[in-house]
Amino acid sequence: MSDSAIQYLLSRRSVKFVQTPGPDDDELALILQTAMRAPDHGRLRPWRFKILRNDAIQKLADLAIRATREAGIEMTAQKEETTRRWLKEVPLMLAVACHIDHSNTRIPEDERLLATGAAVTNILNAAHMLGYAAYWSTGLGTYVDEVNEALGFDSLDYRFMGYVVLGTPIQSMTPPERPDYREFVSEWTGSK
Repeated sequence: MSDSAIQYLLSRRSVKFVQTPGPDDDELALILQTAMRAPDHGRLRPWRFKILRNDAIQKLADLAIRATREAGIEMTAQKEETTRRWLKEVPLMLAVACHIDHSNTRIPEDERLLATGAAVTNILNAAHMLGYAAYWSTGLGTYVDEVNEALGFDSLDYRFMGYVVLGTPIQSMTPPERPDYREFVSEWTGSK
């Protein structure tokens, strides 16, 4: 195993504010192919992605802001302004959903959601390894049916899980201070 691969994982961080350039088509294909390597009980491949670029991102912002307000979810003018300013710079966005195949009762929905999350984790790591920044967001109308349906993710067959933005960091970032793993781990010995 390569120490450099471990160092990439240890240095990855979420970066919300990105700009052009984003991954080109070949890099995006490679990034998305890593999602196909995610753990996936039953080989259901439940993850689904929609690619949004340029004007499509702005159209989504318009739709999500309007639909969020119409759904009775408060969005201040300041929140709208910061959201629009953020998305104006984003060169590439992936909308993420988990497909729920109701004909398969063997694999629980939770496991499908976990598999989709693992696919997104591979995307985040691959983007980082290629020198890009990425951020997984559950804002922008993630929990508003009209937004989900506009993206082609009807709530009867999909669980919408947000967006991954990809691009070049607007400012240089250092890895954040992370807690020691031992704060979250204990060993079970089989005795009470």
